[in-house]
Amino acid sequence: MLTPVQNHDFASLRALSGLTIPELVDILGVSERTLYRWESGETMPKKGIINLIQERVAQKNRRNAQPGFTFIDLFAGIGGLRRGFDLIGGKCVFTSEWDKYAQMTYKANYPCDHDVAGDITKIEAEDIPRHDVLLAGFPCQPFSIAGVSKKNSLGRLHGFRCDAQGTLFFDVARIIEHHKPRAFLLENVKNLASHDQGRTLEVIYRTLTEELGYHVDYRVINGKSFVPQNRERIFIAGFREDCDFSFDDLYIPDAENGPVLASVLHPENGSENAEEPFTEGTNAKVSEKYVLSDHLWRYLQNYAEKHRAKGNGFGFGLCTPEDVARTLSARYYKDGSEILISRGSKKNPRRLTPRECARLMGFDCFGQSEFKIPVSDTQAYKQFGNAVVVPVVEAVAKHMQPFIVEEVESTRKEKISASG
Repeated sequence: MLTPVQNHDFASLRALSGLTIPELVDILGVSERTLYRWESGETMPKKGIINLIQERVAQKNRRNAQPGFTFIDLFAGIGGLRRGFDLIGGKCVFTSEWDKYAQMTYKANYPCDHDVAGDITKIEAEDIPRHDVLLAGFPCQPFSIAGVSKKNSLGRLHGFRCDAQGTLFFDVARIIEHHKPRAFLLENVKNLASHDQGRTLEVIYRTLTEELGYHVDYRVINGKSFVPQNRERIFIAGFREDCDFSFDDLYIPDAENGPVLASVLHPENGSENAEEPFTEGTNAKVSEKYVLSDHLWRYLQNYAEKHRAKGNGFGFGLCTPEDVARTLSARYYKDGSEILISRGSKKNPRRLTPRECARLMGFDCFGQSEFKIPVSDTQAYKQFGNAVVVPVVEAVAKHMQPFIVEEVESTRKEKISASG
């Protein structure tokens, strides 16, 4: 661990971190003049800033160290799955994401010594580097399940090559079949378990266990335990070698005692630096552009009342700082109706800012603005709405870590023994 630095060492510390002056301006929200005064030794930054940069140095050193294992990131989005496996010492060697705007955000936030590939359906398995772990947050699609005997009689392929053909899970399965990674983690919406009357999960589980030979377990986890959002997702973990891995003993904090929205909202009291276009002014107030117009607010209230009269539950979700939000969706950019922040009974509510969405999904912690958002608000809302809750992935990755390391080390010892 680095020791605290004096003011005249700030320039050396910044150089070790690899951060440029403009990058620090964005991260810290201070002026270039202030940074140059720190570099010259004229003034000294606060201890919290020194600690932040020291952590960047430590992250850089961890990246440069020999990785504990390698992994690939499929259907990567903005890298939510990757963050958990970076944390436990993995090195990403291949990334695939078809959306050009998600690629922009991914590249802005993760150091890559490889390009971000596009459509995975167009990439041959043999063109993907060898890896220890496969990560994939693939979309949910229905499968066609027909009798194997009938397909045999027609001279057709059976198994996942027939059942899953044309779905994006097929691409996950063909890559696993070719590379036989030590482990994998797949993520999907909770409804995968009941999708197409359970047939979708049936094909996935049978493919991974019976056809590809993996030890598999899965669990639905609510991100509400870690962030102030009710967000349930299914995680499917698999290991090539038989092992006693189970999600049953994964510790998840009590969701009923999880954080509330106050932990992600802009305080608007000057305790954080303004970050345009999200906040502005001396007190870093949320920009007026996130406040609902009279027309939209009136429409949402009328829509909710109409459905209430019919006995339906459709309507907006109005939240206070002490509440937990509904699930953030990719359609949030349309009207923000699922999570609206109250500004008092006499004022129109507002949407979350993209920075607050980053915190709501765990890409940033309270008071932090480190995750770079290089795209428009519309694209940012889509990206965070499609993402995974990062602290959930971190918990799952740490739970998988001893099993991954054990299998990878076993393989390395076998190779050394064979070469000796």
